[in-house]
Amino acid sequence: MTTPFTRRRFLASMAGAAGTSALPFAATLAAMGNAAAADNDDYKALICVFLTGGNDAYNTVLATDPTSWQQYERYRSSGSTSIALAPPGAAGGVLPITPAAAHAGRSFALHPNLGALKSLFDAGRVGIVANVGTLVAPTTVGAYRSGAAMLPRELFSHNDQQSVWQSSMPEGASYGWGGRMGDLLASGNSNNMFTCVSTAGNAVFVSGRNVSQYQVDAAGVKPVLSLDGYLFGTTRHPLRNIITNNATSNVLEREYVAIVNKALQSQAFLGSAMAPSGAAGIPAPTTYIDPNTRRATVNPLAVQLQTVARVIAARGALGVRRQVFFVSLGGFDTHDNQRTRHADLMARLAHGLSYFDEISANLMGVNMREKVTLFTASDFGRTLVTNGDGTDHGWGSHHFVMGGAVKGRNIYGSFPAVGLGHDSDVGRGALLPSQSVDQYGATLASWFGVPDSQLATVFPNLPNFAQRNLGFMA
Repeated sequence: MTTPFTRRRFLASMAGAAGTSALPFAATLAAMGNAAAADNDDYKALICVFLTGGNDAYNTVLATDPTSWQQYERYRSSGSTSIALAPPGAAGGVLPITPAAAHAGRSFALHPNLGALKSLFDAGRVGIVANVGTLVAPTTVGAYRSGAAMLPRELFSHNDQQSVWQSSMPEGASYGWGGRMGDLLASGNSNNMFTCVSTAGNAVFVSGRNVSQYQVDAAGVKPVLSLDGYLFGTTRHPLRNIITNNATSNVLEREYVAIVNKALQSQAFLGSAMAPSGAAGIPAPTTYIDPNTRRATVNPLAVQLQTVARVIAARGALGVRRQVFFVSLGGFDTHDNQRTRHADLMARLAHGLSYFDEISANLMGVNMREKVTLFTASDFGRTLVTNGDGTDHGWGSHHFVMGGAVKGRNIYGSFPAVGLGHDSDVGRGALLPSQSVDQYGATLASWFGVPDSQLATVFPNLPNFAQRNLGFMA
């Protein structure tokens, strides 16, 4: 039975959209503005870098021991155009890395355009988590093929798996695990308005039940638009007049005025609090070199990360101790022309993360590396077998975690065999994940300050797994 959408329900939902601070908004702004009252020694931030489209793990982190490399070249060269990368030591070849812990005689490398990430890995500030993916509970290839496994809904669907990664639910979910962490920890902030922030538009990852995501443009604060338009499509209600006239007797107009005024005040407050861009504040990212055209090009990921840095630098003025951020880099659905397209994406990823690591070391005079952790996520991995000159939708994938609190220079989890017919292959080399998103996220959440007793609130499938912490955070 559908509950009628009454005026009471409408007002409740609008109040939720406006935020849930117990203080009147003006008083809250004053509290946020009192930088001296904010104890930023306890500050921590988590940044999700979402690689939209499904990143190809096989050409990102590669097993290079002879058996693995033979299988890699066999299946990646079987199409009309080879998508196999050159071996270690060859011109333009993959970049060898040496994890601190041995992996049963196996050797590894990174994509040749991830040189900056290799440097961070070698320096101990980047770790790799192998074969992470959406799981409800541990399963096997046999259970998957027989239909006996409990599986996430709508596997291999972009929209649904993006949502499952970010929220544990398929498309249509309302709350993400970044937002659920914000719900638990926002009480340590002077105001919850800037607890969860997205530079990539509406993202379920940073949506909570009580904490609303705050969206900023890649280059800064997003303005409130259409103030010279009309409410409800009628010329009797010009928005600017309604907003400046609080004497309206219409209940809906009063609620609308309250929400828009709050958005305008937040916009003005954050805009004035954010550290400036440029020499006097947060240095702008350099351009990166497109490996295909050799042209210097603006990197949208680095621009978003500069905005994140500007917000973090304003943590004292904002009165925040915990923040969750969402940024994204698109283009990873490489069904065709993969070798060229993926090369550019890897160059952008390495450039953006290296830039953020560098500025984090001296963020307005403070080294924030220990207090900020960045991690990658993606819809899913891709198949080992080429479809001609690209790859198709897979499942598990390898991910990077970066920061001063990361136990870097290591690969965590079971790195799968390369080839077909092994115990992680669900078909064409699509990988059955050996680590779940819930385990991956819970490891980050524990460092972030979520109590062990609350982890299952944030990650509903976590109780199904014996190992709750994958061990990659200090």
